[in-house]
Amino acid sequence: YGLFVFFRLIFGTLYPAYYSYKAVKSKDIKEYVKWMMYWIIFALFTTAETFTDIFLCWFPFYYELKIAFVAWLLSPYTKGSSLLYRKFVHPTLSSKEKEIDDCLIQAKDRSYDALVHFGKRGLNVAATAAVMAASKGQGALSERLRSFSMQDLSTIRGDSSSTVPPSVTVRTSSKQSHPKPSRSASEGTGSSGKC
Repeated sequence: YGLFVFFRLIFGTLYPAYYSYKAVKSKDIKEYVKWMMYWIIFALFTTAETFTDIFLCWFPFYYELKIAFVAWLLSPYTKGSSLLYRKFVHPTLSSKEKEIDDCLIQAKDRSYDALVHFGKRGLNVAATAAVMAASKGQGALSERLRSFSMQDLSTIRGDSSSTVPPSVTVRTSSKQSHPKPSRSASEGTGSSGKC
């Protein structure tokens, strides 16, 4: 299997690609047509081998036969790709060309419609998710703001020495009876009485 992969990579893909480049560069129509026929046959071969590998890989000399087939396609003596194209592929494609074109147009339209449909659905899902995330985020923000107490706000301001909020302090001090004046205040009143 490894030998076949190496052979197909070098001789089935890179070698024809280089000679296709040379045909395009030289603008030699005969060479260009020859390599176009090869690529069409090689594409069909690659498609077919995807299925035959599943069912025929156990067959003795299966990979060796595939190497021989690629060599036969490439050989300038056998002109295998040219022969297969002219005898089988071209007549079949010519007779079925209109049906193939119609199928491709329908498939293209369906794929475009499906793409538009799934694109709209994807945008709807994304918009719904964004709205839900925004509404949940707004609710979470308002809940967070409501959860702040006066104590939280006083610690944010840097007043961490007082554990009781100032509004509570005012209420408790108003409930007490008149506070006792300090010693310096009583001395001041005593001195003013002497004058």
